[in-house]
Amino acid sequence: MNVQQFISNYQEAFGGQTELPLVFWYSDEPFGSVSKINGCLFKGFKAVRAGSPISLNEELIGCAGGKLYTGYGPMSDYIPNFVSLKEKYKQTPEMVLDYIRDLNIPKAPKQFLNFARIDQVESFDKIEGVLFLATADVLAGLTTWAYFDNNREDAVSAIFGSGCSAIVTRAVVENQLEGRRTFLGLFDPSARPYFESNLLSFVIPMFRFKEMYHTMRSSCLFDTRAWGKIRERIEEEESH
Repeated sequence: MNVQQFISNYQEAFGGQTELPLVFWYSDEPFGSVSKINGCLFKGFKAVRAGSPISLNEELIGCAGGKLYTGYGPMSDYIPNFVSLKEKYKQTPEMVLDYIRDLNIPKAPKQFLNFARIDQVESFDKIEGVLFLATADVLAGLTTWAYFDNNREDAVSAIFGSGCSAIVTRAVVENQLEGRRTFLGLFDPSARPYFESNLLSFVIPMFRFKEMYHTMRSSCLFDTRAWGKIRERIEEEESH
């Protein structure tokens, strides 16, 4: 797989002005800025999307949930009550406990978790997942591509969770399972303020991306009248 080839294919399919996806991975050394982020880790994504990578660890992530879902810390005692009684995302604290237990969050394998725009990396080696921040039209193309060679009903999954769990935890776990699911996210009201109102996240774990990389040009994203109309609309909207 070649990063530049994928970028070329992606821009041909979705238009040259469409925002490039991000990638994330663990490493022993930081790849980008190592400034502490107080509160939600997504506060740092404006810089990442602009081309300035960030690197995070237990000390640099200011959110207890962010530490938990990226594998850098245990569950804080207050999280079940906070998620249920304060944020009101689950009916009871017990439901939160059940959710976290079933998620089976892996411990971070290395000291840093890096986020970078895809054109900032040279290869897909060690990448955990490819993260698209997508409008409805882009999301339509991404999900159709994901269904192209996968008939399972969960080929594209929208599962409850924080923004960081929907992006990082799900990708890491799916890779370990050698699974073929992709994940919609950013339904979390706590994460949404850090992104435009018309965007959702779409994550392709690397184990699955290694398949999808080779199916992209065979899918509807190339040489079909239906997608051609959507691509034209994407390009028109991006030009305004």
